[in-house]
This record gives sequence, structure tokens and C-alpha cells, in this order.
Amino acid sequence: MRVVHIITRLIVGGAQENTISTVLGLRQKPDVDVYLISGPTSGPEGSLVGRVAGIPGIYYETPHLIRPVHPIKDVLALRDLVWLLKKLKPDIVHTHSGKAGVIGRIAAKLAGTPIIIHTIHGPSFGNFQGRVANMVFLAAERLAGKYTTHFIAVSQAMINQYLKAGIGRQNQYSKIYSGFNLEPYLTARNDPQLRARYGILPDEIVIGKIARLFKLKGHDDLFAVAPAITKQFPKVKFMLVGGGEWEERFKKLAESSGLKDKFIFTGLVPPEEIPSLVGIMDIVVHLSRREGLPRSIAQGLAAGKPVVAYDCDGAREACIDRVTGYLIPAGDTERLATALTYLISSPTLRESLGKSGREIAIRKFSEEEMVNRIYNLYLRLCDRLMEAK
Repeated sequence: MRVVHIITRLIVGGAQENTISTVLGLRQKPDVDVYLISGPTSGPEGSLVGRVAGIPGIYYETPHLIRPVHPIKDVLALRDLVWLLKKLKPDIVHTHSGKAGVIGRIAAKLAGTPIIIHTIHGPSFGNFQGRVANMVFLAAERLAGKYTTHFIAVSQAMINQYLKAGIGRQNQYSKIYSGFNLEPYLTARNDPQLRARYGILPDEIVIGKIARLFKLKGHDDLFAVAPAITKQFPKVKFMLVGGGEWEERFKKLAESSGLKDKFIFTGLVPPEEIPSLVGIMDIVVHLSRREGLPRSIAQGLAAGKPVVAYDCDGAREACIDRVTGYLIPAGDTERLATALTYLISSPTLRESLGKSGREIAIRKFSEEEMVNRIYNLYLRLCDRLMEAK
């Protein structure tokens, strides 16, 4: 079985880590040849290219596959992908992310690939963007959907959203949660030396957020509640893990709000260092308005941390209200402050919610389980194709 995965960029992010984990996991299967194609990776988000570029013969980069809409480069990317797919002759093309998902599936169809799969990591259309952009992306998804043999969604919320938009049929969808290596999170500890390195005192409470410093990630809402939280609880600090285009903006906001000593900016952090940072957090917040299944929630749960999350997309499938944390309506900063107050005030509550979350993470978010389910799906689709012949 020969499989080609296509993704727009290999930046540091949940969809990209999911894709690389899948590719590397499939390489361990004796009957699978797997390849990965992406466009150029650059920008403040960091790069994961090093994880695959050093493996001979597995990774291809096509220069014209870029994230922004660009009619000329998009046509060239389509041409490049068709040529590569005809050269590799895969049994399965498996696409990821918005741009690669659309162009990759069309290229696979033109190249004659018999099985075309697309993973929905997050919505490419919705009310988070303008009306014209939404119409364009929705039309593109509907077009590519016509060439899709099967969809993998990282949450039930994504299946519901795409079916409601008229993309595919119910029997074309499989829900496979995005898995990751749980062990570093299960063993993460509240390391005093690491806390000291970031200027965190032993008795201070750390509220952590792992996300790119950019729009739709909800950092502004955290800044909105921070003054009242820190006034009521002087021994609270906020740790923002990640880099991004809005980093300087948020640093200036912290300073102008008189909260410079309350916010810790780690900057861009390699993925392998995330578990240790989650280990020194007492509470994990996730306030994104758009994400299929937030990886930072699952990471927090695996480390035994209570989570406060906005009820957007697939968040409720990991953050279960009053079981693993608090699930609140998007933008409701009053309830955000209340939830944080409850958790800051009660170490017993934090421990109880964290214990429940860890049990759920072990059950739902294993990397091995994700790879095995994707592999078994491949086998079923190949068998079905053979039977049809």
C-alpha cells in the first residue's frame, strides 16, 4: 500500500504534528510505503520540517503550495502535485489543511489516485471570517468534497458542520481523535527549578495558555480578566506559550495594563519542551474561536491539569464541563473569570478535575490508537475498492 500525505505547511501546530505522527507511525507498518508533500515552511510559528526532511525518500517540498490564495501559484501548485502523484503512483492520497486539502484532492483526482482521503483538523469556513471569504472557502470545500472518497474528522463537531454545509454523506465520515505521545505529559511534574527559571515562586498559581499569539486565539479575553484576577489573587501569574505575529502587541498590552510582572511570554517553544511547561501550570485555558479539536486541551488533561475552555468546535469533546474543567460560551469573560476564581481558590477541585481529565486523555488521545485507526481505515477502503472491481 502506497500512501501520500499532503499538507500546506509544516509549521509548529496541532494539524502538522498530527500529520507527522501519522506518517511516522505508518512507516512502522510492514505493508505501507508513505510519503509527505508540503509547501515551503516559514514564519514566526516555527518549523517541523526537520522531523521528516532527514529521512531519505519520504519528504517532498513543492515551492508553489502556499497558504494565501494566489491564482498563479495555486495553478502551479496543482501542476506540481499532479506531476508528483503520477510519479509516486499512490494507492491513497491523504490531504490535510485548507489549501492543500483542496488543491491536493483535485490533483489526486487528475492523477488518477483511486482513494482520496481528507482530514478535517478545523473548519476552513464559518463566521470567524468575512462573508466573501466564507463563500469562497465553502465553495472550494464543496468542490473538493466531490472528489473525496472518505473524510476523517478530529471531532464530531467537524462532521456535523461539514454535513450541515452539504459536504459529503454520513457514511463517508470517520471520527478519529488527534493523538500524540502521552508519556511526557503523564510524567510531567511541577519542577521547582523550571518555575524558578521563569520567575515563578513556589506558592504562585500559574494559568497557562498554549497557542500562537494571533487573532481568534482568545488572548485578548485573558487580558480582559487578568486585572480583576490578579487583584483578588496577587499570587497568580499567566504563562503564554507560543510565538506569533501578535507577540509584541501583547507584550505592550501587558505593560500598559500594569501587568508586566504577571505575564510570562515564553516565545516559540519546541514541541518537545511543551510537556515540562504544562507540568508547571496549575490551570490550562483554551479560548480559541476556531479549532477542530484543541490539542492544548488534550495536553493539559494528560498532564492532570484542569482546563477552562470556550465551547467552540470540538472543545466540548475534551473539556467536559465540571468533569475535566469548565466549558463556557465563547467571549463570556464574566464566566471565564468565575471559572478561574473557582479553580484558583480550590486545590482540591483542581486535583479532582485533573485526575478525571488524565483518565479521559489516556482513553481518547493515544498516538498509537490514532495511527492504528487510520491504518485500519486504509485497509477497509482498499478492500472495498478491490470488491468493487
